[in-house]
Order: sequence, then structure tokens, then C-alpha cells
Amino acid sequence: MHRKTHTHRVSSRGRSRAGFTRRPLYRSRSSAVDRWSFSSMPRRITFVLMVVALVAPLIGGAKLLKSTEPYEQEFVITAYYSPRPGQCCYVTGGERPDRVLNGEGRAGADGTPVYPGMIAAPASYAFGTRVTLPGLGTFEVNDRGGAINEQADGTHRLDIWVGEGEEGLARALAFGVRRVRGTVYPVESTQPAVSFALATILPVFERLAPYRVTESLLAVRPALGDRGPSVEMLQQRLKDAGYFPSTVSGFFGEETRAALQTFLKDYRIDEPSSALTERAAAYIAAAAWRSKVGQPVSGVVEDASPAKVVAEAQRILRFLKYYYGRTNGVYGPGLKASILKFQQAHGLVGTEQSPGAGRIGPITMRSLTAEWNRTLVARRAQMLLDKRRIMQLLAQRGELLDEFLSEGDQNNRVRMLQTLLAREGYFPENRISGTFGEVTKAALLKYQLEKGIVSSVSQNGAGRVGPATLREMAGEKLKEIYGLVRANGWRAL
Repeated sequence: MHRKTHTHRVSSRGRSRAGFTRRPLYRSRSSAVDRWSFSSMPRRITFVLMVVALVAPLIGGAKLLKSTEPYEQEFVITAYYSPRPGQCCYVTGGERPDRVLNGEGRAGADGTPVYPGMIAAPASYAFGTRVTLPGLGTFEVNDRGGAINEQADGTHRLDIWVGEGEEGLARALAFGVRRVRGTVYPVESTQPAVSFALATILPVFERLAPYRVTESLLAVRPALGDRGPSVEMLQQRLKDAGYFPSTVSGFFGEETRAALQTFLKDYRIDEPSSALTERAAAYIAAAAWRSKVGQPVSGVVEDASPAKVVAEAQRILRFLKYYYGRTNGVYGPGLKASILKFQQAHGLVGTEQSPGAGRIGPITMRSLTAEWNRTLVARRAQMLLDKRRIMQLLAQRGELLDEFLSEGDQNNRVRMLQTLLAREGYFPENRISGTFGEVTKAALLKYQLEKGIVSSVSQNGAGRVGPATLREMAGEKLKEIYGLVRANGWRAL
């Protein structure tokens, strides 16, 4: 992957003739021969010499030949992808900086929509040039990149587009850096067809682990056909909630869609099942959190039931707004009427003479448990949605770090890091500069050690902003703002 800017930078090997110096055919000397001039030559010889003087530099540079005939070239090849909102992992820490690194991901620099087989090449390669790379395929140049240039050692950089989202990122990371000798087919030459099987570059999802910036189901957006950790997270939460009996595979296929559809139906949520929405994610996360909770009433409720069981029924029915009496453990007319009202509301009985009316048996217990769960899940889901809204507002205001940082970086994100550390007393306010130097590294390391992000100065990630540090800082900010919102309402923002 590379720093793709989509700016059309002229590389060191542009199409100009600046590398070829025109020299006079004869040097001035103080002899009769040296003073001999073109005027003393026959016209036909003069004409031939002038043609040679004009054409020789072009032939000497061999550029003319390269623009019309295929030729071999050494390449250093990497891969890039199109970032999507709602990924679990970004190689730079966030969608915004990943787009800076990889480009917007919709089209190449020549306007061609991205496709498997598109490559970014140095500016000296005309759009439409094709390159055959042994073991990979034949590609067409439709894109540029700030770091995609001609190297001092004579090799040329190429970048292959390998997909979008988490699967594309996993492919790009798995592809790595390769050195290949290939054949270049200029636009004017007879070109082979573009041929590239994306499936030959397998995504290695384990490589995404160091770049995981979120553990929240509400922050990811897996959809039908997707593969990756976000799908795994969805499947695991559905399994925890009792809706996904199969093995977690990381593939969003028909089985996952059906499980999601069943969950949405049971919880009466009007959301699509072909993609995970924020609201659906909140309910699934809340249901998974409640999955280990038992039944609200521990036994049958009737005349002969123990007072403890009757009291449980009274509390639950009051919570669901069907009972307004005292919690005294007595099975009386008021409780019986409340149970009947619940049963009628859920279509379990018709009248008080119906079998089972006014008592809590297995069928009524299932409905009561489902209603209790739906109510509590809805409350927790709303809390999760409120927190998500706060995070989105903070992100829109630029108050959340969204980029990995390390010593040597110099930008506004470093300034934000220094400001956050200064507010907590880890960094001197008069040293805020936007440059990540030794003072910033020492302050960050102290913060990480005290927060338990790292256990020693030699641990991987110590002294740099990685996924764990981003999550910790975001969590602290969320806790602070959510407390204000609960106390003062949304006007606190």
C-alpha cells in the first residue's frame, strides 16, 4: 500500500528530452579547418547533417522505441484497496487517513471506475498501457499515485487494486511487496487482453488484527456477500443471543441473513436483513448482553405457588405496566386480573373462563419472558444508540483521534494528541506543536502505562498511538460526555 494522492506528479522519468544535451557538431579552434563552415559544404550534405542532429537525441534516449514496442521492465509491486465506512480495521487508524493513503476508491485518475486488474503506474506510463506480470496476469494503467514512481535503481513502482472494505484490505496486506520482471505494452502496440483473477490473491484476515480500531457492533456495517471480522462479530453476537446455531465463519451469506431476519422479526424491528444497520446492531448487542439472564419468574404462578414466586410475578408485571398493586407475595384477585390482562394482550386466552386464564404456566411464561426481554433490550439498545450518536458528533467536530501516530509524525492529529495528553497532565501545554518528538513519546508512554494499555516500555505499541490507545482515548471521552448528557440532556453538547 502506498501514499496515493491521485495528483499527476511528473516522475524523474518524464517524457521530456531534458536528459539529452545538444552539442555543436564542431568546436571552435584557431585553425583553418576549424573555421570551415556549413556554407562551404554541398547542400545535400548540410540537409543530412541537420536531420541527424534533430533525430539522434530521440533515438539515443530509446523513448521513441518504448512508446511503440513492448519491452521488459523490473517492477516493485504492492496492492491497494477502497476503504468503506464501518470497517472494523483501518491500516492507518481510520477511514479518512486510509482514503488519503489509498485514494477515494471510486475511480482511477483517468476516471475509470475501479475494477480488479486496474493498476496505478508512474506518470510516464500513458493511461491504457498494459503490463503483463508473470504469475499475476495482465493489467491496465488507469491510476496514478504520489509514491508510484520510477526508482533510482531503475525499477518502477506499480500498485494493483484488490477490492474494497475489510476483504480488500486483507488482500492488500497479504499481497505484501513483490519484485517482478514484466512486459510493458504501450498504447500504440498490439496489447493482450486484461486478465486477472482476484481470487488468486487470498485475503488473510488474521493480518487485520493489529489494525482493529473498534469492538463495537454499532460501528461496523457488514452486508450480504461480505467477508471479514465485522461479519464474525455479527455472527457471534447473534449466536450469543440464541439466533445463529452454525459455526461462526465470517461470511455474510443466506444463513446469516436468515438469522438476522428472525431476530428482527422477534424483536419487532423494521430494518433490512441484507445489511446490518445501526439500530439493528444496537438491539443485537443488547440482546447478546442479556443472553445469560434467566427467566423473570422462577415457577408456575397460581393459588398454591410459593410467596417468593408470586412476588417475582408481581414485580415483572408491574415493570411491564400490567400490575399496580403491592409486592406482597399474595396471589389475589388483583394479580390474577393483571395476568389475565397480559394473556389477552398477547392472544393467549379469550376470557377469564378460558383454560389457564389468570395463571402463569409454560405458555404464558414464554410470552412474559419475551416481553420482559424486549423491553429491557430496547432500553439498553437506546443507551447504546445514544452513545453512538455522541461518538459521531465528536467525530464530526474533529474531537476524536482517528489515526495511528508515532515519533516523527507532524500534523494536526499530533497536535490533538498533545492537547488530550495536556488536559490530563501528561504533556506540558507550552510544548504543544504538532510534532511527535521525544517529549510527546515520553508523555504518551506514561499515559499508556498508567491506563494499562501497555505493561512495559518494550512492549509492542509502547510510545505510539495504535488501536488500543485510540479505543482508550475514545472511551474516556465518551464516558465524560455521556455523563453530561444524562445530567443535562442533549443541550450539553
